[in-house]
Amino acid sequence: MPIRDCAVIAVEGTQAAGKTTLVHALTAHYRERGVNVACMGEPARFSPFMETIVLHGKGSFDLVAELDLFAQQLTAPARTARNHRLLIADKTPANVLALARLVLDPDEPGTVAVLAAMDAMCRAWMPHAYDAVVYCRDRFDQTAGGDRFREKVLGLQDDADTAVLEACKDTGVPLLELPAGLSTRARVEWIADQIAEQGITIG
Repeated sequence: MPIRDCAVIAVEGTQAAGKTTLVHALTAHYRERGVNVACMGEPARFSPFMETIVLHGKGSFDLVAELDLFAQQLTAPARTARNHRLLIADKTPANVLALARLVLDPDEPGTVAVLAAMDAMCRAWMPHAYDAVVYCRDRFDQTAGGDRFREKVLGLQDDADTAVLEACKDTGVPLLELPAGLSTRARVEWIADQIAEQGITIG
């Protein structure tokens, strides 16, 4: 198993693809079946940099903020997986890399080199840290619920979908592309079937 004795399944996709809802539903599914499962929230929602930029409107996405977020996506799964047999993770380091490529200015000093290092780290670490990535293709209304963390990226949904999918594929981690238009319950059942077919040990 990738992170010590814990299988790791990540849920990916563009903004407002239903990832967080699915992470919690999938976690509940396995918990109800007696699996020692942990749920990892989205690190961006706990980042002081993202809070300042998104909620307080101060500054803009820069290399420091993206690098801090990337580091959190590396450490959060490892820490959350401790003492569990299954981890359902909200996003991966590849997501941060993909969005950083979209929002950062490549002419800023250090940006190109750091993005290259982040890419190398994704390719080196993710095949050892994740058993599979579930990719959500749905596009829900980003303004529903008034999620302020999405306000600054409302116009990036299409570009992010392409960028995140390609970044995930580049890592070589098995990619399970979730059919669009399913209910949450049907999504969970589809993923559970796929995980079983992949032979991923979760108990």
